[in-house]
Amino acid sequence: MQKEQCFYVGKIAKKFSFKGEVLLYLDTDDLSDYENLESVLVDFHGTLVPFLIERKQWHKGQFLRVKFDEVDTEAQADEIVGREVYLPLEFLPELEEGQFYYHEIVGFQVQDAKHGNIGTVLGVNDSGIQPLLVIHFQEKEILIPLLDEFIQQLDKPNQTLYLKTPPGMMELYL
Repeated sequence: MQKEQCFYVGKIAKKFSFKGEVLLYLDTDDLSDYENLESVLVDFHGTLVPFLIERKQWHKGQFLRVKFDEVDTEAQADEIVGREVYLPLEFLPELEEGQFYYHEIVGFQVQDAKHGNIGTVLGVNDSGIQPLLVIHFQEKEILIPLLDEFIQQLDKPNQTLYLKTPPGMMELYL
């Protein structure tokens, strides 16, 4: 399975026991979406390798204590610690009307209420306090906070995101 057909769900954070158990950090708002996991895809240098889950249990907040099939020693666990974990896109929970996943809007055109077409969505940077919409416009990269109050409409069929940015924000880039 290719990475483009999957979504990032978390990372193998650290070893938990000498019997190969690890702690899987889940990067999600709703842990209940992942209670029934039977397997995950672990990234080994760009190749996603399936790992079957033998047993699991919740552990302190965002962590899932996992025992994978065929990972039975500390040394084997060491080989997977720090690796990113993915699931196929069909495992994404259903969203309510008007909501979207970040990967869905990559390639969409962005229309600002005042400035018109301001470019194409390259992605969403969600590594900070608030997610930033990364837009390519005239050989520049524009960063706009991805806030509900800025979004006027998402037109999925026409792949267009309509924004109303606050006064002065776009002038920083234009």
